[in-house]
Amino acid sequence: MSATNEKTNEFLPGVLPPRTGRTLSSGRIVALRTGLVVLAVLFASTFLWMAPCSIGPYQSHQEVNADICPQVSELIPKSNGALWKTLGDTYETDAFKMRAIDWLAGAVRIPALTGTRTESYDQMGPVGTDPRWEKFSAFHDYLLKAFPLVHASLEVTKVNTYGLIYVWKGTSSSLKPLLLAAHQDVVPVEDTTIDQWQHPPFSGYFDGERVWGRGSQDDKSGLIGIMSAMESMLENKFQPARTVVLASGFDEETSGLHGAQMLAPVLLEMFGENGYAMLVDEGSGYGEQFGRVVATPGISEKGYLDVMINIASPGGHSSLPPLHTSIGILADMLVNIERNPFEVHLARGSPTYKIAQCLVHTPDLPASLRRDIIHAEHNELALRRAEQELFKNPMFKNLVGTTQAIDLIHGGVKVNALPEQAWAVVNHRISTQSSVTATKRRDTELLISLASQFNLSYTAFGARITDADAPAFGTLTLSEAYTHGLEPAPVSPTGHDAVPYQLLSGTIRAAYNSHRGLSDDDSLIISPGIMSGNTDTRYYWKLTEHIFRYGHTDGARGGSIISGVHTVNEAIKVSNFVEMIRFFTTLILNVDESELP
Repeated sequence: MSATNEKTNEFLPGVLPPRTGRTLSSGRIVALRTGLVVLAVLFASTFLWMAPCSIGPYQSHQEVNADICPQVSELIPKSNGALWKTLGDTYETDAFKMRAIDWLAGAVRIPALTGTRTESYDQMGPVGTDPRWEKFSAFHDYLLKAFPLVHASLEVTKVNTYGLIYVWKGTSSSLKPLLLAAHQDVVPVEDTTIDQWQHPPFSGYFDGERVWGRGSQDDKSGLIGIMSAMESMLENKFQPARTVVLASGFDEETSGLHGAQMLAPVLLEMFGENGYAMLVDEGSGYGEQFGRVVATPGISEKGYLDVMINIASPGGHSSLPPLHTSIGILADMLVNIERNPFEVHLARGSPTYKIAQCLVHTPDLPASLRRDIIHAEHNELALRRAEQELFKNPMFKNLVGTTQAIDLIHGGVKVNALPEQAWAVVNHRISTQSSVTATKRRDTELLISLASQFNLSYTAFGARITDADAPAFGTLTLSEAYTHGLEPAPVSPTGHDAVPYQLLSGTIRAAYNSHRGLSDDDSLIISPGIMSGNTDTRYYWKLTEHIFRYGHTDGARGGSIISGVHTVNEAIKVSNFVEMIRFFTTLILNVDESELP
């Protein structure tokens, strides 16, 4: 080898030798080599980071990222273990399954048998003046007959006639109670859709696999599931150490104004502010995502705001129209709203961010997305890439951001008369990272230019936006429609020291496993979830900071709506309903022997 080649080989591969014939000292050679090695490492790490390839097999991610969405083992009752096993064995029998079918089908069927339906409607009058509330008396009679031990052993308080509070007193008054919630009412069934049902909507028909009818999922399965668990435990002489409270409103589907809103101050007076250990109400359940079953107890709810947009302009005969009528102006504004959806970003620490983090434990998550979610905690580019990929799922994007839906519109009274007024209502579900005020501000600013273009005097939520004395063709008014806006719910703690969430997670896993004869901790993932809609818990924020919306229902994931809920062909598999009973049994027993205050 020549002297020149020997000198060239002193440098790293691919690096040209010096262009002069000068030699370098050994110290400078070492320094140069060190610098080039550093550059090579930086280049390689940057390339590997940016390259869309996997950084390792699925199992290695589980090992390396144990702190991302940490999982807990199944939580099986210990001191109450014998009872839990006895009840578990009972729940597996055909005799109990038939009993469960009768309980739930009877609750669904009651409206048909009495000639009334436990439906709630928007803008119902107060209890005592609106006769439509009276139908809940027949439902109460059914509960009394179906669950005799519950009504004989628990203290029952009726609030505003049809709201129910059951108190199962524990032997230790120093322990904070467990609060369970479920509502009695259902959404109406449109008469024009009845022929679309496979089985009549209030028949409670059992086809050998499912119970059919309105409320079979939402939420009579929840209420009857809780009471079935209680009745079964009482039959086995169980006496809780910790008090258990069941609160049941009767108008959750119409915002709970007469039900849960009236129950809340009574519940507060009973045990005080933050006087309950934890609260579990209806919510999403579990379903398969990326090759793994994921259960998603809701730890928060999005906020709510209905905005009315009202345009007023001069009337007259339609043969002499202006360039734009109030309906035409309103149409332009609605198009502008839909062309400008709210900006949406995934925020670290938010409930939806925690949902994304838990996906790293699923085997079929694309490797590049898994890598970005893992690194998103400390890398902005990774967070934005993960966000972009996750937002390809419209449902997830809607869970993250503030949404807008133009749901109502009205204008004009006659074909040859210029409309003097036109209005529309936009429904917003407000991101947990936003607020009612921010949503109002955005809507207000979005329409300023159009108000100017059409020469409208503009008032938004009581504030003057344009000069009151300036001449104008008409008026634009934004206001809250029907009810005041609702802020996003407080986020329930989910950290390592959040005992209620850890207890609920272990309970979910235990109920899921025992129903299937499993015993491992890899059967499903427990992930924080979020509700896109609102439950009766909106009135219960003062009762506890540990509020969870979870129904242990197969097919619901991350805040999604179960098939058939609020539409035709609502039904539930009997095996799923029995599993719900098992879940509530396990929850009551686990909380009873827990270290919760």
